[in-house]
Amino acid sequence: MSAVPAAESPAPTGAAADLAERFARIQRIEHAVELIDWDTETMMPEGAAAGRSEIRATLSVLAHELITDPRIGDWLADAEERDEGGDPWQTANLREMRRRYLRATAIPADLVEAASKAASACEMAWRGARRDNRFADVLPTLREVLSCERRTGEAAGDALGLSAYDALLNQFEPDARATEIDRVFDDLAPLLPGLTEAALEGQRRAPAPLPLPAVVPVERQRQLGETLMRHLGFDFTRGRLDVSLHPFCGGGGPDDVRITTRFVDGDVASAFSATLHETGHALYEQGLPLAWRGQPVGTARGMTAHESQSMLVEIHLIRSPAFLAFAAPLMRQALGADTDPAVFEPDNLFRVLTRVERSLIRVDADEVTYPAHVILRFRLERAMIDGDLDPADLPGAWADGMQSLIGTVPPDDATGCLQDIHWFGGLWGYFPTYLLGRMMAAQLWTAAREQLPDMDDALRRGEAGGLIGWLRTHIHTVGSLMSNDDLVRAATGRRLDASALIAHLQHRYAAS
Repeated sequence: MSAVPAAESPAPTGAAADLAERFARIQRIEHAVELIDWDTETMMPEGAAAGRSEIRATLSVLAHELITDPRIGDWLADAEERDEGGDPWQTANLREMRRRYLRATAIPADLVEAASKAASACEMAWRGARRDNRFADVLPTLREVLSCERRTGEAAGDALGLSAYDALLNQFEPDARATEIDRVFDDLAPLLPGLTEAALEGQRRAPAPLPLPAVVPVERQRQLGETLMRHLGFDFTRGRLDVSLHPFCGGGGPDDVRITTRFVDGDVASAFSATLHETGHALYEQGLPLAWRGQPVGTARGMTAHESQSMLVEIHLIRSPAFLAFAAPLMRQALGADTDPAVFEPDNLFRVLTRVERSLIRVDADEVTYPAHVILRFRLERAMIDGDLDPADLPGAWADGMQSLIGTVPPDDATGCLQDIHWFGGLWGYFPTYLLGRMMAAQLWTAAREQLPDMDDALRRGEAGGLIGWLRTHIHTVGSLMSNDDLVRAATGRRLDASALIAHLQHRYAAS
């Protein structure tokens, strides 16, 4: 594994200083937008939606004006010329500035404003449409969002030399291309039905796990989540946990990380998993290189790396037999002190948390069928951007894809194409990173176990510091110094592929 240069930030001079100051201002505005989004999801009164949309759009336009200032092009040319053979962090920072500048200058300010307003309006319409189970109610605003996203992708693609879809993907995963994702996903998809059937057959042969308590007061579930978050290293002096319709991680940078979860009646495992999933994201944010605070190189590399951190915690860490041995008594105390103690035996908890079924809902899907959910969304959003799928036909295409990939069909729109917020909130090109992140998580977990031979013993004691420290060294503090491919190679010794994920699923489920 290659060593990572220390994240020291030399005092910039000349054009580099002008760039550093400008991008720090832009990032502060972006953080303000994230905090507005957090408030919108957690506590904004419904009647404030229209005004909130105007505020958000104004800030988005202001950030766009700052990054499209023509002087930035001159500053970049000057700084890049003077950077020959310079500090690798500064070189990477200039690279990221250049990429963002090219993208931003390609997109007109009026389109930025229109896209922000369209997404805000569509997200509010989605809330009602999902509640009332009527896709037709959100279709007009979805068409407007799609139009804005397609125009944005085409404009950014012209500047970056990418297709419209790849340009949208670029804002979430700078190094990914749809053709490569197609190849990886097409290799993985045929294996999933066999893995699913093997897992289901194993479950049919074994006694069903004892279920967790159906109803537990929300406050006790929250206290359990916060206790385990602290054991994983989440710093509550620099972050907080709240509740939203769709769990997420956001906020104002490493010193103000906001995560949310949701509590589902009759399914306490859902909040347990969601809370710790978002904790994985939050640990990444809190571990970013503070020496480069406010600079592009000091941010997370992309959503593949980000999702790898949440998936590693949710799928590999908290479901490991070692960690469950530690967590079991805490879970019993919080979730069911009067319940049969056998429910909270580590083996039973493991079987509850790794139960496989042909689920309709992505965020609740088991890890065997989850990849199919992402592959479906990737194919559908790409088809809509490319003009091969009209949004009016989305419910039918969704049902066909679910039947083909997972073997089940949603009975309504609420459990079908209305279940995720992403498209309605303007996040196009995001979905593939969920599965790429799962692949990266499996590869990182495999490498960490090889390099930390005492990790299981530590986890049984509730000591996750060794693993989190390993992630700090190899992922968190690296920021955007490297491409994602180089990041994975430096940590694991090989490029990202699906082999570790497939091996993990076969080991955990093929003989279950």
